[in-house]
Amino acid sequence: MAKPLTRDELIDWVRLIATEGIGPVSFRQLLQRHGSAGAALAALPKSRTPPEPDVIERVIQAATSDGIRLVPSCEAEYPALLKEISDAPPVLWVRGDPAVWAAPTVAVVGARNASLNGKKFAKKLAADLAEAGYTVVSGLARGIDGAAHEGALSKGATAAVLAGGVDVIYPPEHRPLYHKIIKSGAVLSEMLPGTEPQAPNFPRRNRIISGLARGVIVVEATLKSGSLITARLALDQGREVFAVPGSPVDPRSEGPNSLIRDGGALVRSADDVLEVLGRPEPVEPKLNQDVSFESEETEIYDERTESDLRQLVRRALGPTPVEVDELMRQCQVSAPILKTLLLEMELEGEIERLPGNRVSRIGKV
Repeated sequence: MAKPLTRDELIDWVRLIATEGIGPVSFRQLLQRHGSAGAALAALPKSRTPPEPDVIERVIQAATSDGIRLVPSCEAEYPALLKEISDAPPVLWVRGDPAVWAAPTVAVVGARNASLNGKKFAKKLAADLAEAGYTVVSGLARGIDGAAHEGALSKGATAAVLAGGVDVIYPPEHRPLYHKIIKSGAVLSEMLPGTEPQAPNFPRRNRIISGLARGVIVVEATLKSGSLITARLALDQGREVFAVPGSPVDPRSEGPNSLIRDGGALVRSADDVLEVLGRPEPVEPKLNQDVSFESEETEIYDERTESDLRQLVRRALGPTPVEVDELMRQCQVSAPILKTLLLEMELEGEIERLPGNRVSRIGKV
């Protein structure tokens, strides 16, 4: 059984994930390799400078005094579904009640410039799903997200995932909604408190929305919208994808209509969602959940030198993201060896990890 982290261990976890160039995947691999966050920090190359312990201590103290809880992925309060994804955040900053994700969860997302009918439908859909026992997850954005949170709050609980710090309310006009959510639900983020939301963090936020949910429902969205990114991430994560059909002459319906064309489940009401996901009883959180960071794979001997293999991987990568599984097939490198190579290349600033277990080359090819 996993023991709760000590204060020093918790600080080490936050220092490691807050280090520039260390993402959720490399964090997990570093823990597998070194056994603890403290040992991983000591082994970091000089080019990676983690925040000082006293800086993180002050952040945690300020967050705690502000009603924010820090939930590491090795402890029982961490969402079980989210823990399943390959790039799950090592820590979540939570304001509100983490028990909301002990219930079955479903995400409702869509356009910021939503139509009145779209917002009305999202609000009714979320209310009906909440009444059926689901916690409705969304991103607190304008339009469909806000309507979904409002609808869910009228009948049950909701959780909002933010692209900035959990204490940074964006958009500012959702301040009243934000405070309603923390009273009967939860607001969460992987970003340090005080972090302003920036464009690159929204796709990262979206993989948490889909990771928390059993299914993702897209109400209105253009083809290049963040909601379509969330739907694609949901498919990568093995979640159900639902879409609300709309007029073919409305650009906001292009996204949902394309999802339906490609096999997404059509939604006319909450009954269509419940028919697929069912009405399961809420799941009680398990105490002392054990999350092992030991490697699940056996190292396979490869006669090629590390330098040769790295050159092989380097040549196979470019600025266009590639799935790690495809890279493994192309280079004919075993999963453990490729994992080690990618970790080293990431720490040295050669590659960037992206949602969907993809990587791309940084700089000149």
